[in-house]
Amino acid sequence: MGRGDKKTKKGKIAKGSFGKSRPAKPARAKKAKEAKEKPE
Repeated sequence: MGRGDKKTKKGKIAKGSFGKSRPAKPARAKKAKEAKEKPE
């Protein structure tokens, strides 16, 4: 497991891809944006 393993975060950074172990955008940012759009 390292830079050659495309299923790990380090491998995805090396390859320049995104997925479950390396999301394109952090989940926190998405939740914060949704909360901002729907003030109740």
